[in-house]
Amino acid sequence: MSRTAARTPNRIDGTLDRLRLGQRIVLRKGRKAVAAVVSMEDLRLLEELDDRLDVTEARKRLADPNEVPVPYQRIRKELGLDSSIESSTRSSISASSC
Repeated sequence: MSRTAARTPNRIDGTLDRLRLGQRIVLRKGRKAVAAVVSMEDLRLLEELDDRLDVTEARKRLADPNEVPVPYQRIRKELGLDSSIESSTRSSISASSC
């Protein structure tokens, strides 16, 4: 089933009924498909599939002798996650020890 974005808000109840029946709905802007609305069951299946693909890729990389592991702390530092957490923790410890 397909709906244009302009008409969907007026028919949300019917759209929800169709989703409950397992239908998938494609939202279009003009002739271009821009999004899909799926049931919660379909979403769970998509997420499970995505998780399985991630696990498969991780296992493949872990088994590859040419793959160089990157330390967790290095990734945190590169993403800018270490400095703010560590400095605020250090400040709290310093202040409480005075």
